Amino acid sequence: MKFLFDLFPVILFFAAFQLWDIYVATGVAIAATFAQIGWLALRRKKIDPMLWASLAIIVVFGGLTLALRDKTFIQWKPTVLYWLFAAVLTGGALARRNLIRAMMSKQITLPEPVWAKLNWSWVGFFAFMGAANLYVAYHFSESAWVNFKLFGGLGLMLLFVLAQGVVLSRYAEDKP
Repeated sequence: MKFLFDLFPVILFFAAFQLWDIYVATGVAIAATFAQIGWLALRRKKIDPMLWASLAIIVVFGGLTLALRDKTFIQWKPTVLYWLFAAVLTGGALARRNLIRAMMSKQITLPEPVWAKLNWSWVGFFAFMGAANLYVAYHFSESAWVNFKLFGGLGLMLLFVLAQGVVLSRYAEDKP
């Protein structure tokens, strides 16, 4: 359920784009992200720092898209978010703090070198996704980019997570 909640703005962006255009879709994505945070705040749930970062990025890049009527800004938004994730994971690793381990260590136990490889594989994945987003944005139609944003991004993430699961299954020890 959290997965669908996290995808809420992207799904609404896609639907609004299909019905109207990229500018209406951008406004819808901004509103949906505010709605996500509002919903969590009303329910007194913890709001992840990455959701705050996502809100800031969609407000800035979406706002520029709407104010300047230039779709380039909204097309850069996923890349900025992916590269922010990569930078945060890299910064954590350089500060000797494995953020992937911090998030997942309650679910599985892995040897330290495997945690390090897992962290760097996520850095690489996010860097790749940012570059892939720009490639699609600049080499394909607006409609193809919107489809990639939802289906391509989701599909690549699913494949990456499944591949991670296969690799980690060799090392993982389930926690009770």
